[in-house]
Amino acid sequence: MIALPSGSKQILYVTGMPRAGSTLLCQLLGMHPAIYSIGHSSPLAALLDQCRTHLSDNHFLLAQLDVDFDLAYNRLINAYRGLLAGWFAETDLPVVVDKNRGWLAQIETVKLLDPQFNMLVCVRDPLTVYGSIEAQHRKTVLLDFQDHMAPHSAYERARVLFAPNGVIGAPLAAIEQLQDIPDPTQTDHLFYVRFEDLLQAPQASMAAIFAWAGLPAHAFDPHHLPVKPHESDSYYRFKYRHTTFSQIRPVNAHQVSGRIAEEIRKNYRWFYQSLYPELVVGD
Repeated sequence: MIALPSGSKQILYVTGMPRAGSTLLCQLLGMHPAIYSIGHSSPLAALLDQCRTHLSDNHFLLAQLDVDFDLAYNRLINAYRGLLAGWFAETDLPVVVDKNRGWLAQIETVKLLDPQFNMLVCVRDPLTVYGSIEAQHRKTVLLDFQDHMAPHSAYERARVLFAPNGVIGAPLAAIEQLQDIPDPTQTDHLFYVRFEDLLQAPQASMAAIFAWAGLPAHAFDPHHLPVKPHESDSYYRFKYRHTTFSQIRPVNAHQVSGRIAEEIRKNYRWFYQSLYPELVVGD
């Protein structure tokens, strides 16, 4: 028998692109009286994936699947659901936030374990994402990236960042693959949060998110925000900062070479057409 654990909380899965406002979004979500949001990236998505890998190699589990597949498989589902429920046992609030870019690639697993899931996908113009990372690199040029690309040229760094397994390329590929998910999932369970909209119209953006998640409206002052200790930046070699501020403020514009900008717009035209149609140039 498969069932959701009693007292299960509604999870808002926050995922998406880097430098696209997930830290700010979690900060704003945490202001709602019904939402528990610590703001840090969570290991939960990776933990579920690692458990699947480990258990798929476990000879005792495989032997039980041989004897009674349905029983053993249902045990897995119930165990994973229990893990999700237990992860947030410290709060009595009905809605909790779990932030990790890895949720994008695990959407089918999420749908199985949490059929009524709500996933917030943070997006931003890829050109400005790259520009933000390059600007931060110039501030920390003596510290290398995790993938050791500091000595590369700007063009080569862009190639690595936008590679299929790159910091920007991997979430973009996952977003592109979402179009293969059946329409009800797309329309009912995914909400794309554009970073630019969150900065320019934070109250309207959050009101739309709360309504979509079935939560009552909650007003807030974007110029007076509570600031919590932000997540570790040393893990990312201080190349991808997660600083929170007491007010929403505009971000700096960063220069990107024409050659790199042209390739980004060309290679991710599908992204612009789907989420930033106002930035599409030409037919």
